Amino acid sequence: MKKILLKTEALSKSFSSGGSLQHVLKNIDLELYEGDFTVIMGASGAGKSTLLYALSGMDTPTLGTITFAEQVISNLNQDELAVFRRDHCGFVFQQIYLIDGMSVMDNVLAAGLLACRDRKAVLKKATELFAAVDISEETQKKFPTQISGGEAQRSGMVRALINSPEILFADEPTGALNSKTGLDVLDTLTRFNEMGQSIVMVTHDMRSARRGNRILYLKDGVILGECDLGKYASHVPDDGARQEKLSSFLTEMGW
Repeated sequence: MKKILLKTEALSKSFSSGGSLQHVLKNIDLELYEGDFTVIMGASGAGKSTLLYALSGMDTPTLGTITFAEQVISNLNQDELAVFRRDHCGFVFQQIYLIDGMSVMDNVLAAGLLACRDRKAVLKKATELFAAVDISEETQKKFPTQISGGEAQRSGMVRALINSPEILFADEPTGALNSKTGLDVLDTLTRFNEMGQSIVMVTHDMRSARRGNRILYLKDGVILGECDLGKYASHVPDDGARQEKLSSFLTEMGW
């Protein structure tokens, strides 16, 4: 039986806009499991990113609870949430947010040293991760403006993983990349998931979504349905049955 990593109960999020209250998330009950590659899909405005930010402690819910490993994180203050994110979460965004004035390696070391003061240990972990995503030593010494979009996104993944997070959160990680570099990023995410990394990803892209084993479809702030695709097999590059099952599910959801 899968271990529950994160759980929500009656999770709701509302915003005040133009004098009226907009209910973006509505009473969501959800369990996320260790080792899963969970994908959140839905039309624009469905609440996908809002849900991701709430699950990761980047935003606080209006109502309801979020529990991570028996800790109710929805009750934490901002300083406590910052520590929670540092110690348990990794983040990969469409915009990579590497610091321009620091080398690629220093960007990663800065994140790692926030959690571990042993620079030698952090450097060793960073070197191993850069090798895993095929970023050369020469590229590690460059500034973010000197490398390609694909290299920057893979470097962003190294930064996200440097503190060995229980969950990696990804918000449209291939959205700003061309087809080839986007595929490289998806392959990297898949490899880490195959090694046991739990991933939660928001995407509009069916090619990206096929990498997940669990697809959640969000509509008007509620989870309308979910689809179990099973684990993606990296040795089967063109799984027509998988694509057909996802397409059928999305059509049923009104995609």
